[in-house]
Amino acid sequence: MVAHLLKLKATLLRNGFRRSPWQLVGVVAGGLYGLFVVAMLCVGLFYLGGTEPGFAATILVLAVSAAVLGWALIPVLATGVDLTLDPARFTTFTVRPWELVAGLLLSGFIGIPGLVTLLLFVGQALAWRQVPAAAVLAVPCGVLAAVLCLALARLTTTAAAALTSSRRFRDVAGVLLIVPLIMLGPVFSLISEGFDDAMAWLPRVAAGLGWTPLGSFAAVPADVAAGAWGTAAARFALSLAYLAAVVVLWKRALEQALETPPQGPRGGKATEGLGTFARFPATPWGAVAARCLLYWRRDPRYAVSILIVPLLPVMMWIGSSQAGSPAIMLWLGPIVAILLAFSISADISYDSTAFALHATSGVRGVHDRLGRMVACAVFALPVVLAAVVLPLVLLGEARLLPGVLGLSLGALASGFGVSSVASARYTYAVPQPGDSPFKNPPGAGMRMVIVQLATMTVMGLLLLPPLALLVAQLMTGNAAFGWAGLVVGPALGAVLLVAGLRLGGRWYDARVPELMQATVLNK
Repeated sequence: MVAHLLKLKATLLRNGFRRSPWQLVGVVAGGLYGLFVVAMLCVGLFYLGGTEPGFAATILVLAVSAAVLGWALIPVLATGVDLTLDPARFTTFTVRPWELVAGLLLSGFIGIPGLVTLLLFVGQALAWRQVPAAAVLAVPCGVLAAVLCLALARLTTTAAAALTSSRRFRDVAGVLLIVPLIMLGPVFSLISEGFDDAMAWLPRVAAGLGWTPLGSFAAVPADVAAGAWGTAAARFALSLAYLAAVVVLWKRALEQALETPPQGPRGGKATEGLGTFARFPATPWGAVAARCLLYWRRDPRYAVSILIVPLLPVMMWIGSSQAGSPAIMLWLGPIVAILLAFSISADISYDSTAFALHATSGVRGVHDRLGRMVACAVFALPVVLAAVVLPLVLLGEARLLPGVLGLSLGALASGFGVSSVASARYTYAVPQPGDSPFKNPPGAGMRMVIVQLATMTVMGLLLLPPLALLVAQLMTGNAAFGWAGLVVGPALGAVLLVAGLRLGGRWYDARVPELMQATVLNK
């Protein structure tokens, strides 16, 4: 049965490649990237082997502990990740629990994340190349640590199945998950500045983690390298006990989940009145705007697409503090404008089967484009204005307000025009309604990257005239360039917005059947 489950996982992946060539391209690209990361980190492990053993032990225990913790937490928060062999699918089959546990556990290595984790953990042996006994022992410890990662991921997701079946939990967890991911870069940058001070207390942290399930397997070779064979034997036995306990707990949680699977959501609360629709005119574009604004308020996929906006000032402030140049904050307004305008470039893709409302009601393309733009502009315009005015006032650079404001308004208007064209002409696979915003649908990777990169590039090129005027003001100090930018930016943006709405509307009218098929099939 274990071999059958492994074969089933491989067959499902192979059939997915046949269904969508883009999925094959995405897996190949992801595999190559994963191999590149493994190669680079293995080079780092090799050079780490030339350092003092205590330092190497600290780095390895901390890194492995972070990886194990990530495997335990991320699958719970990203509740929409694709589980090819979802345990819930075996509810009606008489598969013995231990066989199901072993099969599901080992099938985790048939995939890029599990395989990369296994290779990296085994690669710890390179860090102990100067101590042959420790290097040899690092290989089985790495394999067992990788198994522990997969077992923890299965345990936490199975135990939280009842909780994660709640739509509210999935929405909140999915949105909050991206916050630490976005802030990883600035946080690591701050940590690197205080690395010398951190090395005074990090060894103590690593020593404590070495006795926990997170870092015990990684600490065993370090004990051997230090000549503490008794400690190594005790720690290895403790690590095996941790692994056995996790597997047993997962087996019990799996049995309970198979016997009493969690029930789906029972529906939302009833609402009174027209709600958002009462705030827009009773026109085709008004109805589209009301519906889209409702999505902006309730759909976590939309929230994730703009979550970087409130975090952007923090990231730019950290960057300006490190560079010693607060002028970086002056560009907050234009960047926020581009990001918000870009956020509607996949509106039709996010509609999924709800796009049938547009197709069957005969909404004209220009009205569809206008309604989606207005829904985003309702909150985008005040946010952009705040992102322009507040940094300039706080930094005492009010003289730059006309130029920066003109560039930002031009970026928002022209960006809306470009997005209105892109979303009508190009669609790609996105997370479906109710899925985690971080789910990567089959075939989404390469096409999504190409479309998004092309859209952002066009937006940047169209901003060159007002950008040139702002740069001229910064270089010469002549305020006339800034006032000229205040005229040129919005005027050019308005022209491009109208042109984008009309061109996008024509493409929409000509491609309604293709768009309907693309949204239904999510491609």
